Order: sequence, then C-alpha cells, then structure tokens
Amino acid sequence: MQALNDFLALIDSYIGGSDWFVFLLLATGLFFTIYLKFPQLRYFGHALKIVRGKFDRKGDEGDASHFQALATALSGTVGTGNIGGVALAIHLGGPAALFWMLVTAFLGMTTKFVEVTLSHKYRETDTTGHIAGGPMYYMKNAEFNIFGKKQHLAWMGAIFAFATILSSFGTGNLPQINNIADSVFSSFQIERWITGAVLAVFLALVILGGIKRIVKVTEKLVPGMALIYFLGALAVILTNYENIVPSFISIFEDVFTGTAAAGGFLGANLAFAFNRGVNRGLFSNEAGQGSAPIAHAAAKAHEPVSEGMVAILEPFIDTIIICTLTGLVLLSSGAWNEKYYNLFDYTDLDVLGQYFDENNPEDKARLRSYLLNESDMQMYSGDLNVEDGTVVSDVTLVHNRSFADNVHVYTYDEDGNKTPFTGSLKIEDGDVRLQPDQDVRMEGESLVHSAQLTTYAFERSFMGSGGKYIVTIGLLLFAFSTAISWSYYGDRATTYLFGPKYIIFYRILYVIGFFVASFTPTTIIWTLSGITIALMTIPNLIGILLLSKEMKSTVKQYWIDFNNDWPDANTPE
Repeated sequence: MQALNDFLALIDSYIGGSDWFVFLLLATGLFFTIYLKFPQLRYFGHALKIVRGKFDRKGDEGDASHFQALATALSGTVGTGNIGGVALAIHLGGPAALFWMLVTAFLGMTTKFVEVTLSHKYRETDTTGHIAGGPMYYMKNAEFNIFGKKQHLAWMGAIFAFATILSSFGTGNLPQINNIADSVFSSFQIERWITGAVLAVFLALVILGGIKRIVKVTEKLVPGMALIYFLGALAVILTNYENIVPSFISIFEDVFTGTAAAGGFLGANLAFAFNRGVNRGLFSNEAGQGSAPIAHAAAKAHEPVSEGMVAILEPFIDTIIICTLTGLVLLSSGAWNEKYYNLFDYTDLDVLGQYFDENNPEDKARLRSYLLNESDMQMYSGDLNVEDGTVVSDVTLVHNRSFADNVHVYTYDEDGNKTPFTGSLKIEDGDVRLQPDQDVRMEGESLVHSAQLTTYAFERSFMGSGGKYIVTIGLLLFAFSTAISWSYYGDRATTYLFGPKYIIFYRILYVIGFFVASFTPTTIIWTLSGITIALMTIPNLIGILLLSKEMKSTVKQYWIDFNNDWPDANTPE
C-alpha cells in the first residue's frame, strides 16, 4: 500500500497537486468573472427566482425540475469535501487554507455558470429517450475557432468522458464510503467492511432505477442532511462563542504569510495553504470539473442560460456556507491543532533516521522545513526494534505531519485480541514494510485529519460525545447522496463512449468499488481523488475558455429574449 501511495503521490504532484493546475483553475474563474461582469453577484437573486419555478413553462424538455437538478448537483458536491475535505485542508495548510477555499468558491460560482450553460446548450436525447448532456457534448457539437479554423473537438469529449468515469470512482465513490466507514467505526465500532457491504446494497437499489429515482432520492436527502449538519455546527460554534472572532481573524491574518506553529501543528507556508485550499475547494464544490453540467442537463428548461444561473447557487451553498461552518467548528473548538490518541495509518507515518525533540525549537523548525518540502530529511532504513510494545530504536516517528507521542505497538491474533509486540519491523526509506505473516499496528498521539478531526471538533459543545453522531449521520447522508449522483455522471459518460447497453456493467463495477474502498487506507483514496479530479477538470477548462465569446453572446441573447417574454419582470440586465 505504501508503494502504491508513493506512486500515486508522484503522479498527483505533476497534475492535481501542482501549482500550474491551481493557477489554471483560479485564472479561468477570474477571467470569466471579469469578462461577464461578475454574474455571481448580478444574477444571484434572479437565480433564486428560477429555482422557485417563477419562469417555468409547460412543455419544457427534460427529466427533472430546476430544484431537482440543483439538488442532484448539490448532492454530488456536498459530501466528504465539506466534512473531511475542510479538515484536511486546515490540517495541511492551517486556517489560511479556508480563505483560499472561499476564494475558489466565489470564482467557481462564475465557472459553474459558464460550464452548465454551454453544456445545457448542446445536450442531446439518447437512444433510450433520456436527456444526455455534459461537457463532452459541447466538445462534440460546438464549433471551436482554433487558429482561424472552425472544428469540433469530439476527441477531447472522449477524453473528458473517460476521465469522468475515472473520477466517478475517485470523487464520488471511493472517498465517500471510506469516510463513512471510518466515521461509523469511530462512533459505533462497526467494522468498516460491514458498513461498506450494507451501503453497497442500498447504493445498487437506488442507481439501478436511473435518473428519475435518483432525483427523487436526492431532493429529499439534500435539505434534510443540510439542516442536521447546520444545527450541529451552530451548536459547536455557539458553545465556543468566545473563539468566533479569533477564528475569523486567523483565517485572514496569515493569508499571505502562512500559519505559524501552534500546538501539534508545525506550521504552513503560503504555498502550502494556497495549494491545499484551492485543491480542497475544487473537491468540495467541483466548479470547473464538469460534473454539475451532467446533472443540470436533465433539467426542464428552454433556455440554457437560466439553468446556468441555477448552478451559481451551488458553490455558494456548498463552500461559502457549509465549508465555512465546518471551518469555524474546527477553529473555534481548538480541535484542529491538538493531538489525539489514534490508530496510525502506515501511509501517513514517516520514520526519520535521527532523534528529534519536540520541545527543542531548532528540531521543530527542522521538521517543519521538511514537511513543507523546503528541505530534505534523512529517512530511516533497517530494523525498527520494539520491546513489549515500545519502540527502542533511536528514531523519530512522524504521523499525520506531527511528532508522534506515547506510541504503542501491538500484534493481533485471529480473534482480534491485541498484545504488546516484541520484535522488529522492517523499515525502507522511512516506510514500514510489514511481512506477510505480521499483523502489527501502531497507536499513539498525533494530529488527525479528515472526518476524524471534524468528529472530535463536534464533541466540543454542550452535546459532548453526542456530537460525533451528528458528524456520522451528516457524513452518511452527505457522502451517500454524493455516491448516488456520481453514479449518474458515470452513466452518462459510459453512454457517450460505449452506448446505453454498457451502463449495467459500469454500475456493477461502481458498486464493487464502493465496497472495496470502505476498508482501503484513507491517504491513498485522497491521493487518487486528486489525480482523477485534475484529469477531468483540465479538458473542461480548456473547452469553456475556447468558447468564451459564444458564452458572452449566449447570455446577451438570453436577456433579449427574456425581456420580450417577461416585460414586467425586474431584471439585473
């Protein structure tokens, strides 16, 4: 598993985790925000009226209402990114990472407006009579003016569709069940594979019913899950009311300098906060990824621009509201920089070749420099000697980017009983390499991240330990609805590439992957997710940039037609 994670991390460092990808994402949103004169602000009120059905017409073509399309798209975006993704961003980049998530969301409101409008404009009806849409269809059907020559980019549509199938696993499937299983195990001690098996059955029952059953489920799940999570988050924030103002200040004061070391958190520089904040912001609201247009393509609408305006609301609800709530929970509770006793994930563990003292400022600074990729570190290779559960080799253990304290090593028998381990573990370049006959686990105190961190934060209120059930229930609903929606995105991509008859094979693989990911190491899941998101986002961003002039003229024509049809309406244009 460690070797696999290292390989995936190397790939991710060149695409999703690279600086150029982050700048491409933000630059696209900034360009369209200025080019279209801040539509996320000017059209916000109009979008609310459209969702309420004020301008609907009888006979509009589609399989879902505006609200159902919005709920389906939101259920695809509101998931582990809002609970685990925010926690991971702050764990890596400090409070300033939340600022960059919000910037990504604000610019992403325009990006979603553009990608949904263009995709809706070029949607089709498939051979089964259902609406099919998404970026692959505008890539295939629109005329792109490239070096003065008009052409269609069906080949790029095929690349996007294939990336969508991969991302349906990397975004909507694997991270969702992985976080659900971890949270359920933490709250109820139910084995991860059992949670995966039960939910895989429910997932199969829903997605086999197609888009009409999916929208019926998501339009009920989304409002309910948002309300539960919202009330739980408010309980934590209000309990720690004295930290609300300092929490807001911490988000903004270190935006351009990075966050200093605090508690178990060893600090983050500007590059780390910026990169992780934007990256997790994309995972949260998916603006620019091209996923939401697939859901919105099914909406009953006679004007593509009107559906694009509905999409403006998604990053606002998903990131600016829900992710900000999660961020304030983590910061106001103080949970984000404290160590907790936890079971170590070997993919998050580094064994350093020398001893460092956490109480020594020079040692802390040295480790911080290594974690921020500012310097190299001598990693340990050889046998790690353990006596009666205690590491006796002169090394430093770093888990979840923090000094590991009070470490205990246990071995497990066939019945799951643990006893202190005595012996040696093979270490290669800082990584634990267990032998086939070894069932050895490490436990100790370190920082935690993802849904586990949010769970601890929710316990810092008058609800006490009951707060973890809010996270578990919220995560269950959020993540499960995300998995449902992404199965539909994969359906549409499969239809585009291979035809409707192959959908059943995709759905079977999707359910199997959902089960397997429930007991796969979390770090590997997140790394794979970053890769698949980038593979899907890059062709979509290139496509909408090439159609920028068409987008502007389409919006202009929309207001001309709208004012003719609704002369008494107060419009922002």
